[in-house]
Amino acid sequence: MTDWPEARSDDNRGGRYGRGSASAQPEGARVMRQVRRGPAAPPGQGAYGGVPQQPSYVDGHGSGGYDSGYNTGQVYGTPGGGAPGGPGGDGGYASQRPAPDWRRRIKWTAITVATVLVVTTVGTYFWADSKLNREVDLSKVIERPEKGEGTNYLIVGSDSREGMTAEDKKKLHTGSADGKRTDSMMILHTGDNGPTLISLPRDSNVEIPSFVGSESGKSYPGTGRQVKLNAAYAEDGPELLVRTVEFNTGLHIDHYVEIGFGGFASIVDAVGGVEMDIPQDIKDTKSGADLKKGKQTLNGEEALAFVRTRYALAGSDLDRTKNQQKFLSALANQVATPGTVLNPFKLYPTMGAGLDSLIVDKEMGLFDLADMFWSMKGVSGGEGTSMNMPIAGSTGGNLLWDKTKVKQLVSQLNNDEKVTVKGD
Repeated sequence: MTDWPEARSDDNRGGRYGRGSASAQPEGARVMRQVRRGPAAPPGQGAYGGVPQQPSYVDGHGSGGYDSGYNTGQVYGTPGGGAPGGPGGDGGYASQRPAPDWRRRIKWTAITVATVLVVTTVGTYFWADSKLNREVDLSKVIERPEKGEGTNYLIVGSDSREGMTAEDKKKLHTGSADGKRTDSMMILHTGDNGPTLISLPRDSNVEIPSFVGSESGKSYPGTGRQVKLNAAYAEDGPELLVRTVEFNTGLHIDHYVEIGFGGFASIVDAVGGVEMDIPQDIKDTKSGADLKKGKQTLNGEEALAFVRTRYALAGSDLDRTKNQQKFLSALANQVATPGTVLNPFKLYPTMGAGLDSLIVDKEMGLFDLADMFWSMKGVSGGEGTSMNMPIAGSTGGNLLWDKTKVKQLVSQLNNDEKVTVKGD
């Protein structure tokens, strides 16, 4: 018979761990212990002196004030035991999340879009304004007539070849003459009775008045000298041309706009060409024109040839000025279409080509330029009048203006009345 030591007696093992325990439920092992999150013990107290009291464990029935949910099947973050994605499974976030405030979103979207448009518009304005070549000083023009109602623009097409390569000159049939001369001249009047576009034939017989040299500042007295109108420009540039037009018409010129050969062709190409209805077959070796009768879209090269042609036309320079008026009105109409204005890929190249090639007076602004183009568009739309300066005959190859009709025409323009005078 074996006597177990007292320390190892089955009866004395009691709550100790060991195999073969007779206890059916040692230490409540079948119940997951829970943590009671009670108040911390005051410093220096607790079962182990200075060590803070540890959480007590309870039998998992919630009597300790905290239930992990293990005994009930509850999952953290899902009140009521709901599974994620099921009823109540989002932890209540869906019911707590506010509905989208669409009115507020639309408001801020509108504000953002408006801000972008304003910034873009302002930026475009200053960019375009900086590109204007304000080279003509009309303050140098002396003895000017009084300003009338409305606005008068002197629009000049010069044969300047500045910036053109040898290949460009050959392609556009411009030749290689030095300097520059006027190839076309027009007065555009804008006012309350519709725009009026008046061509001044380059062969018009005019008197060169007294003037002050634009570069030298020297005074030149008038001698009654009679010349063709384009000679005034060749002699002393835009300022003398303005002085000569004002002296021979009595009409005050408010703004001056000039464009050269290369710039003209560039604008037409930038806008994608201009549709024209050519009234007859045109073939002119000097301008390079080789066009068939009927509707067609002219590119820059073809357009320049069309507006320069005169030898192939029965009326020579008078017929040419009519073609120039038709084309410039059609060009302005094309530039002002939504397809150009609302398309930045066409608008900016067109503006860049136009502004780079224009020479204007020092007081010319973008709004003046816009008014000019819009008025030219109105001429092509039938809202205005286009005509040649009234001609009475010719002398020595120079065209004589009909002074009576010119006086009546200028009076109607100065008073911004509807033009009734007919030109050739």
